[in-house]
Amino acid sequence: MTSLLRGISVPDLLALFAAIAIWQAFAVISDHSRWTARGLSALINRQREVWMRRLVERDLLVSDSSLVGNIMHSISFLASASLILLGAVAAMLGNLDHTYDAVMAIPFVATGPKEMFALKLVWLALLLIYSFLQFTWSLRQFNYCCIVLGTAPNAAAPDPDKTAFVARTSRIGALGARSFNQGLRGHYLVLASLGWFVHPIAFVGAVLAMVLVLWRREFHSHTRRALREG
Repeated sequence: MTSLLRGISVPDLLALFAAIAIWQAFAVISDHSRWTARGLSALINRQREVWMRRLVERDLLVSDSSLVGNIMHSISFLASASLILLGAVAAMLGNLDHTYDAVMAIPFVATGPKEMFALKLVWLALLLIYSFLQFTWSLRQFNYCCIVLGTAPNAAAPDPDKTAFVARTSRIGALGARSFNQGLRGHYLVLASLGWFVHPIAFVGAVLAMVLVLWRREFHSHTRRALREG
């Protein structure tokens, strides 16, 4: 670990800090600011509440269970993809000499010490571990949501019971979706981090470009506009 830290250059270190700062600033603005209520995720959470209110007015919940199952299937796929990619990065680290020579032979890849190259791979591995943990936690939360769905009051139940169920189930679903979004952002950051192998400025530029894409999708996309108008 000490040799890895010795191999990192000042421009690379500054680029890493800048990338983390940009990414965290977007996370704070989108999840913990006055902008949060205007975002696509907040609009979807409101639709989730409508879904739960409609659910307690009917007795057959087969379609609702299928919808939650489809969501869980997508999360499981991305969690598995995170493990596969993590295995690939681990294999590259395990055969570092050969991997380093092969990657350095690519024309547009920046040359540098092997320790710096290994540190970049470690960064990718940490991001993939973070994404995997977020996806699996999201999967568990949607599992809990399925269990809570099994306690849904029937159409003849008192209104206070229905209101409590709607609030509880919507909240669990919203938390599961939030963990899913965080895991997905981790994958986006992995893609942007590939620019680090080209140049530190390319790394920061790729992260900034990715954040701008996510910002547009969250706050200015056609999907958000359609949900808001609906």
